[in-house]
Amino acid sequence: MLRVGIIVLTLMVALWAFAIWRAARSEARAEAAFPPEGQIVEVDGIAVHAVVMGEGPDVVLLHGSSGNTRDMTFALAPILAENYRVIVFDRPGLGFSDSFNPNGETITEQAEILQKAAAQIGADKPIVAGQSYGGSVSLAWAVTRPDNISALVLIAPAAVPWETPLDGFNQIASTSVGNVAALPLVTAFVPEWFVEKTLDQVFAPQTTPDGYADHFGPGLTMRRASMHANAKQRANLLEEIRALRPRYGEIDVPTEIVHGTADDTVGLEWHSHRLLDEIPGAELIELPGIGHMPQVVAAPEVAAAIDRAAQRAGLR
Repeated sequence: MLRVGIIVLTLMVALWAFAIWRAARSEARAEAAFPPEGQIVEVDGIAVHAVVMGEGPDVVLLHGSSGNTRDMTFALAPILAENYRVIVFDRPGLGFSDSFNPNGETITEQAEILQKAAAQIGADKPIVAGQSYGGSVSLAWAVTRPDNISALVLIAPAAVPWETPLDGFNQIASTSVGNVAALPLVTAFVPEWFVEKTLDQVFAPQTTPDGYADHFGPGLTMRRASMHANAKQRANLLEEIRALRPRYGEIDVPTEIVHGTADDTVGLEWHSHRLLDEIPGAELIELPGIGHMPQVVAAPEVAAAIDRAAQRAGLR
């Protein structure tokens, strides 16, 4: 019996070692295929990846959960670059920006580091636009960095405390044990077709646009460190939103909210309808039939909301 146990343990260790090797190889392939699109800005010793394009008033774009700059540079940033200087950031721990909090970077910490990075690029008071989790960071920016924002644009924002529990994968991935034992298996063995199928669920009821997966680089999201950082942020978000929400009334910059009526990930009525009453002067644009990814499937409409915010802020 002891011999059987030793054999099983040896096989498990061998499988884990193989998964570590295979995961590292997959990560190296992903980073070679989808390198940084822009420049690395160092803020307080922390590397922040930023893509800068266009000329005009400054607009900062913040991606959502599990994302990177490529989510915004696929459709929205090129449209905006015709009239603005667009700065697209990888949020901390994702894409090619450093993680700096072992417990998960809070939305307030992320707002601070990204605001400082924007200032280094010369954007002292940009329009800030964020999607989903990026909308949460944008709200934290508007509340805690009020002197460093001209207008706020929220795209399907996670803004009001919710009642659904964190999904099982992120519960596991947010833990140290999950990071060591489970995530190497995911990175090593989950096939690309499964990741692409997951993208269709994110875009529902729309489907993933042609060329999006090839541009976005799902392999970047599937890196162990990225999944762990993302999961820790997701695990902490609910309590952070509970703490931030009482301060929404302090936001005094022009605010535009854009939300699809068919969004089953971050519900329009639960989040944006309530948010509309909590931010003075906020305006809401509902996009009929659009799901959770307006910045991709309805990029012109999102760009129009940013134009309205710029006009209300006296920037255009």
